[in-house]
Amino acid sequence: MAGVFDRLVGQDAVESDLLVAAVAARGGAGVSSSAMTHSWLFTGPPGSGRSEAALCFAAALQCTDPDNPGCGTCHACTTTMAGTHGDVRRVVPEGLSITTKEMRSIVQVAARRPSTGRWQVVVVEDADRLTEGAGNVLLKVVEEPPARTVFLLCAPSVDPEDISVTLRSRCRHVHLSTPSADAIARVLRERDGLPAAQASWAAAVSGGHVARARRLATDEDARSRRKRALALVAATARPGVAYTAADELVKSADDEAKQLTVGRDEQERDALATALGAGGTGKGAASATRGSVGVLKDLEKRQKSRATRTGRDALDRALIDVAGLYRDALAVRFGAATADSKSGVTLTHPDMADQIRELAGDVRPEGLLRSIEAVLDCREALETNVKPRFAVAAMVATLIAARSA
Repeated sequence: MAGVFDRLVGQDAVESDLLVAAVAARGGAGVSSSAMTHSWLFTGPPGSGRSEAALCFAAALQCTDPDNPGCGTCHACTTTMAGTHGDVRRVVPEGLSITTKEMRSIVQVAARRPSTGRWQVVVVEDADRLTEGAGNVLLKVVEEPPARTVFLLCAPSVDPEDISVTLRSRCRHVHLSTPSADAIARVLRERDGLPAAQASWAAAVSGGHVARARRLATDEDARSRRKRALALVAATARPGVAYTAADELVKSADDEAKQLTVGRDEQERDALATALGAGGTGKGAASATRGSVGVLKDLEKRQKSRATRTGRDALDRALIDVAGLYRDALAVRFGAATADSKSGVTLTHPDMADQIRELAGDVRPEGLLRSIEAVLDCREALETNVKPRFAVAAMVATLIAARSA
């Protein structure tokens, strides 16, 4: 039966468990009440759909269809999925972290009784970005949740670096796996109407990331950014070219961030200016404008933080592509895969067979391993707020040395 859970790709077991919990939440016959709890933790690799699963579950909890929780057609389902349901709040970090102040504000609202729905539902996306203080605020309310409130947390894993051990222990864990390339290709064909060849290519090179597969299949800029990222590997054979390619990689991530945020930034500035009386001629308009300096600075600070995070995320995707190419070369070098992807381990970049074969022949296994470690070190450096240009330059220096080792 069609419904919101149709959005999930290759997660049949997760869908089944969440449907049972949704039935239990409304006291359905034949289902143990223990199937439902007030705190959930959704984990899975990027692109697996952990945030989507949490939102689908929120819709199923609010759904008004008595026979099909998460029907996808009732007002509760459609508003939840659109982000406009009055009793469903999504906490999406716009900066590099979720602050204590932000979490306290959300917790205060979550403590209220539902106004229109069955539950107050709080979906915390990227819960791994909670600061220690914010995590403690959330932990306190999770330990003693209001009667009609449900918390749905999303994080990459249950590793203590992603979610605190104590907070994880208070939640029911739902793990999503990486969907197969065939499952992603089917979605692109059947839901997006893409040609079979285009859908298969995008699914194969997406790394199991549904949204990225869709972008690669439909966005020429996304394909160009991937191509530039992978070109960095070949450029390490010529140091001068490599450092130029590194600078271009960082600039590309910054450009992508600007492209994604500029429209929203302008809308926010216009809306704030209107709220503060910009253009007004009535009594008090001038004094209202003079007193708005602090508010405008606060908005600019939030927008700058959001742009920084968006740029870091874009650069991180490029680094994952680079690491995948070295991983493919290592698999070919050890005979675990062939460059034509006809046997052994599935390649991350099956469309780069010639470059993978060349890299496997030019660089010793220990050099390939060292290169993968250099990319991972760069990603960690970015997480600790090292300037992207410096972090990527340091990575390139190691990649050049590893090639000649």
